[in-house]
Amino acid sequence: MGGSKRNKVKKLLSPSRALTPPAPDNALNDDDLMDDLLAQLDSRDKASQTEAATVVSEMQPTQVAEQAEAAPKQDSKSRHKARQARKAAALAEKLPPVDADADAKLDREAREEERIINQTCDELGVKMHEINPDGHCLFSAVAEQLAILGVLPPQQATYEATRRAAADYMQKHPDDFIPFIPSVDNSENDNALMSLEEYERYCATIRDTAAWGGEPEILALSKAYNVPIHVIQGATPHIVVHDPSDSTQSHTQKNDKKSDQVVRISYHRRMYGLGEHYNSLRPKRSLTNGIKAIFSSSPP
Repeated sequence: MGGSKRNKVKKLLSPSRALTPPAPDNALNDDDLMDDLLAQLDSRDKASQTEAATVVSEMQPTQVAEQAEAAPKQDSKSRHKARQARKAAALAEKLPPVDADADAKLDREAREEERIINQTCDELGVKMHEINPDGHCLFSAVAEQLAILGVLPPQQATYEATRRAAADYMQKHPDDFIPFIPSVDNSENDNALMSLEEYERYCATIRDTAAWGGEPEILALSKAYNVPIHVIQGATPHIVVHDPSDSTQSHTQKNDKKSDQVVRISYHRRMYGLGEHYNSLRPKRSLTNGIKAIFSSSPP
């Protein structure tokens, strides 16, 4: 788990903060961090569960909950925090004990992933720009790239815009996506396809919530904006291409590595704690006045 995010979550549920609600400006970010932690504890991914369980074991969530619930005149934020802490403790108790060997393996994988992504970025002449890990990271990273390319005006390059574009495209082309998205309503059958009703709900979730995006949404964004999206990752292949003119979902990049009209983002499986993450890859040659000029008048 990333040290910065681990510390933020531990601070959020530390006993010393149990009776003190976060400042209004930090409330949303705190909720997102805790929601991420709970999602990982409840996920099917054993490595993610182990990372999250390690954090919980260091936070003493039961103590946090007891202190918060015993506080006089507690407000709704404190009560909510107490419920979250109890849920985290209950989920962590269901998991196996923290495995030091597993933690060491995760650390090795994180370092190797970072090495490969940095090496690929150097070869491409790009530099990583970190995107806020708030559930919107894929859509924010693509939005920033579209602004850099001039596809979207900076003021319109927001995760709301790219979420809407992806969801609208997917809604209009269900046959291109339904075969690649597992059904939640029929989760016991791995081969079950979504019904049209479930697919409509899925598209609405992508449009209106902080649900994470993945391969289907990247393809939809590539098609919607008619621009190739190259995803740099630690796994093999190190560059995965989503081409708007290609009928397949993705393929390995074979040429044109340094084309200027390409959205480039990085995919991180291990570098950050609490799940998958995407960052934007800015051209190194434009990291001075060019990038600053693009975003100087646009929202953060």
